[in-house]
Amino acid sequence: MDVSGLLEGIRAGKRAQVARAITLVESTAPRHREAARELLTELADPDAPTATRIGISGVPGVGKSTFIEALGSQLTAAGHKVGVLAVDPSSVRTGGSVLGDKTRMAQLSVDPNAFIRPSPSAGTLGGVARATTQAMAVLEAAGYDVVLVETVGVGQSEVTVAGMVDTFLFLTLARTGDQLQGIKKGILEIADVIAVNKADGDREMEARGAARELAGALRLVRGHGEWAPPVVTCSGLTGDRVDEVWDQVGLHRSHLGVDGLARKRAEQQLEFTWALVRDELDQRLRHSAPVRAVQAEIRAGVLAGELTAPLAADRILAAYDSSSGE
Repeated sequence: MDVSGLLEGIRAGKRAQVARAITLVESTAPRHREAARELLTELADPDAPTATRIGISGVPGVGKSTFIEALGSQLTAAGHKVGVLAVDPSSVRTGGSVLGDKTRMAQLSVDPNAFIRPSPSAGTLGGVARATTQAMAVLEAAGYDVVLVETVGVGQSEVTVAGMVDTFLFLTLARTGDQLQGIKKGILEIADVIAVNKADGDREMEARGAARELAGALRLVRGHGEWAPPVVTCSGLTGDRVDEVWDQVGLHRSHLGVDGLARKRAEQQLEFTWALVRDELDQRLRHSAPVRAVQAEIRAGVLAGELTAPLAADRILAAYDSSSGE
């Protein structure tokens, strides 16, 4: 792996080199992980400008890809360079990404000032944290000043992504049932900006009503003195009021301030450190020769009902500890 060549290409903003670098940091192969560490160490520059990092999630069918294409197109037209990291569900057969988002963002995918990268979630939140955080660093080094991270929208992944971005944007729809259901899921507790999408045509009044309900619900879960997440309406399909959503992102960033943003990113780096440790331990466990030696026996025992899960887990850990000399 020619790390120096990748570095030169990234800093020159060459798309092919950026794509290769993201493939490198996503890889779980030991030799690639070592090269990725070298690459990211060289890219690290505390004095370099950082991108505005936005996490975007929403209920299934909310139109995330359509919204991201509308927002991304407006941003590139205004002179921004936009990177999109779409954390896709992994194939249960191959482990690869479904790669649906790139095909749904036909206009943005051919924009020279945009870069769309669907990435497999690989079934582990630790993998998402490692690969996505490092991919953001690559995009920032390549000059992308706005990075949008789209989640798969299934529970804990939103919390993971919210912990690696500056602003977390939640997209929702009118007529999605009890608006308070979002509070039960905890999504409203981590959202910084909320947008009711598909507010066009006959659905516009419904969307405004849903926005009022959500704004009322937020007052129940947010304390006094905290940032009050604004609830706005927009249409990713027509592009109407998408700029207002971006304005609210800017207001949230201003609310954080320079010191607040620096503190938030420092805390994220600390959490990312532990995510890397957990991910590395997971990889070592999977590649441990003693663990592989007992894997078939333990699998057969659990499937036959002869081993309980806790006892099986203890045996796997004992096998791993034997390889580390403990």
